Amino acid sequence: MNIISGGRAAGKFLTWSSSYLSIKSDILSHAYGGDFFVGLYQASTFKSPYCCVTRAASSSAPVKKKNKNKKEKSFSLAESLVKRTRSNRDLDEDVIEQHLSVDNSHIPVMLGEVLDVFSSSNRQLCSFVDCTVGAGGHSSMIIEAHPELECYVGLDMDPVAHEMAHTRIGALLNGSFSNTSSDLRIHFHLKNFKFIKSVLSEVNERFIHKGADGILMDLGMSSMQVNNPERGFSVLNDGPLDMRMNPQGSLTAEHILNSWPSIEIGRILREYGEESNWFFLQNKIVKSRRTGGLHSTKELVNLIQNSTPRSRGGRQGWIKTATRVFQALRIAVNDELKTLEDSLYDCFDCLAPGGRLAVISFHSLEDRIVKQTFLDILRRNNSEDEGDGQSSQPMNKTKEMDAEETWIKRAIEGKNARILTKRPITPSEKEGQLNRRSRSAKLRVIEKV
Repeated sequence: MNIISGGRAAGKFLTWSSSYLSIKSDILSHAYGGDFFVGLYQASTFKSPYCCVTRAASSSAPVKKKNKNKKEKSFSLAESLVKRTRSNRDLDEDVIEQHLSVDNSHIPVMLGEVLDVFSSSNRQLCSFVDCTVGAGGHSSMIIEAHPELECYVGLDMDPVAHEMAHTRIGALLNGSFSNTSSDLRIHFHLKNFKFIKSVLSEVNERFIHKGADGILMDLGMSSMQVNNPERGFSVLNDGPLDMRMNPQGSLTAEHILNSWPSIEIGRILREYGEESNWFFLQNKIVKSRRTGGLHSTKELVNLIQNSTPRSRGGRQGWIKTATRVFQALRIAVNDELKTLEDSLYDCFDCLAPGGRLAVISFHSLEDRIVKQTFLDILRRNNSEDEGDGQSSQPMNKTKEMDAEETWIKRAIEGKNARILTKRPITPSEKEGQLNRRSRSAKLRVIEKV
């Protein structure tokens, strides 16, 4: 005989009748593999109810079936917990090898998916803006795939990447590819994408003033930046504590670590790095100033190694901590999150009706900002009688002409915009294996109505 204390019985339903406690035995019988005889014990007070549960000699009573509605509810819940849509697009390995042969290291992330976003629109891509040109991987393929393109604008604040993109895209204009338009005008600007409005106002093109047909933002660092120790982005290579995307900027990671107040060090580790061990690391960093401070990535990595408990991820657990610390410093040095949020609104304003803004993010902080900003854009001009303007529906029901755009699973409709990715698109499994740096990428797309 088993005695189970009343009040909580692991998911059993308790029914009080007068001063008796009765327990439904269908779930109990399922848990113990047999039927039960439930005896009632009259309790003198509600504070100490008990019941006796005895296993029966045989199991003859049928076990009740689970409620069908509960099954459907749990299925819907599981469906709602899916936070992404993995791309099922075929990966063109020949294209990947082509890019590797050009710069020997950098592979553009989700290249096929980006081509789909701008190639499957019902309007021609006559004007295109790449807010983060990098080595020109995405841009060169966009230019090659769209002979109707008349105006291309490329932005990047990294002079090394700017020069590489200029060389690669210049090859397209010099006849390396026959699919480009002879009327195509190329405009490069060594600026951050937060200046997109002023840059486009300088481009005296009639179609740019009407708005761009496509805008791309790839928020990840290029392999050239990570692999160059002098830039200070790499956890594994020793170099100066720089981390500036724009070499002309004044703020460096070294200045933050050796000069900022302790409370600010802790804040960026906690908010930008999402590091749970932030308080201990904050104190270690400030304490290091007594012995001269930190002046190289190796010194910072050594501090992190000595501050990370061995129980956290084994011998290599410090790498994850170091990655989060480096991320926090890089975001602080370049003011990435605030710049991103402000620029998303400006980029959307620069779109022509029917134009699309595609954003590739690489960590949860960026993706959260992109998601919330897209939703805010959706609600921005909606009238009060339309509520928040959101209605999640399959695209083939809301817009028949988009039926061929198979990459669109579910969209969110608004008065002035349409979010084409209710869930972010992530790289295919094959791309994740070929390019490990692509595994955390998430693609979100919004279209101006």
